[in-house]
Amino acid sequence: MSFLSLFRKNLFLLLASSFLLFTSLASSAFAHHPFGIGDGSKLSVMQAFFSGIGHLLLGPDHLLFMLGLILVGIKRTKKSLLLLLLVGLAGSAYVQVQPLPDLLAPWAEALVSLSLALEGLIVLNCLSSKWLFPMFALHGYLLGNTIVGAEATPLAGYFLGLLLAQGSLLILATFLSQKVLKRFDLKSRNLFAGVWIGIGLAFSWVAFIA
Repeated sequence: MSFLSLFRKNLFLLLASSFLLFTSLASSAFAHHPFGIGDGSKLSVMQAFFSGIGHLLLGPDHLLFMLGLILVGIKRTKKSLLLLLLVGLAGSAYVQVQPLPDLLAPWAEALVSLSLALEGLIVLNCLSSKWLFPMFALHGYLLGNTIVGAEATPLAGYFLGLLLAQGSLLILATFLSQKVLKRFDLKSRNLFAGVWIGIGLAFSWVAFIA
């Protein structure tokens, strides 16, 4: 397959990835809470619930990481999905007792963004898919950091929203994974991996200069 035909075949992927990248760079890439909600300690249970859903869906690095699982090709088993969800929630729970110091926040944000690049390396078979587990824990840690200081009831609402959002995206990714992989040849997957690595590196740079 020539480069031109490969480019045409994956034009939508390239345009969609570029759109997500540049709109994210142009906006505030790491908002504290979605929907204009304020400090986590002042959230009602419903605000916390929708924040748990929205923070994952509106955070470009978190959302792209979940969507990237489609071409990683994880197996659709109850055990693997449950383990990934539990690891992510464990990270969100751990940050409640060990909050992220402000000094380390840019480094943590950069590491989360680099998880996109690691996903690309998994697609290229340069890394084992087992790396998904520490990456899920890291994403969970950062997602949970936005609710530190909240009381038990809004904290439970946030965790429920986060669980529903992560679970839904995981199920969607695994459902689409096998179908997409059957349509994408090796060159297309490699192209996707390169795009994801580039986006991950770009987001990491934004985390340091924002």
